[in-house]
Amino acid sequence: MPENQWPMWEVFVRSSRGLSHVHAGSLHAPDATMALRNARDLYTRRNEGTSVWVVPTSAVSTSDPDSKGGFFESPQGKNYRHATYYDKSEGVPHL
Repeated sequence: MPENQWPMWEVFVRSSRGLSHVHAGSLHAPDATMALRNARDLYTRRNEGTSVWVVPTSAVSTSDPDSKGGFFESPQGKNYRHATYYDKSEGVPHL
């Protein structure tokens, strides 16, 4: 990162109580306080947010989009992960 550029922050907004935070976008800011203020001003202008999270982009770990096939494919030969793999126990009426 160039010396004269502020770090990047990822912004997550929760629109109402009980809902999950959703990624709203990214912004540059010198610190967390300014990132929160700028995120509030930029992503909740019409009072659509009840909570804002900001996370330094450098703290976010991601999967590699180029290896999505192997990363997201269901593992073969691991049938034990499914309930249909197991037999019903005899003598246990609630199963």
